[in-house]
Amino acid sequence: MSFERACALDDIPTDEALAVTIDRYDVAIARNGDEVYALQDLCSHAAVALSEGEVADCTIECWLHGSTFDLRTGKPTTFPATEPVATFPVEVRDGDVYVDVESTLNGVTPA
Repeated sequence: MSFERACALDDIPTDEALAVTIDRYDVAIARNGDEVYALQDLCSHAAVALSEGEVADCTIECWLHGSTFDLRTGKPTTFPATEPVATFPVEVRDGDVYVDVESTLNGVTPA
């Protein structure tokens, strides 16, 4: 695994995601309680940044059409999206968030 520093833990807003770029991928970093998640920052329904949507109940919402995605699995939980988005491994070390974009947790190939 090849973890790279994405941000400080304190940089992640409570009810929103933080957009970062790691290597060639745009990534949305989000929190749900004490857990931190990383997803490709691109809705699978339309080419829209997921990081611009709200985070609630372990989901992130695409602001354009209202699809929500599970932060843990990347699977859509509401329509119109039907395809999952890539989720990446995350580690929190000494107050910093590290993400590995070389592999995915859910087997989805990042676009």
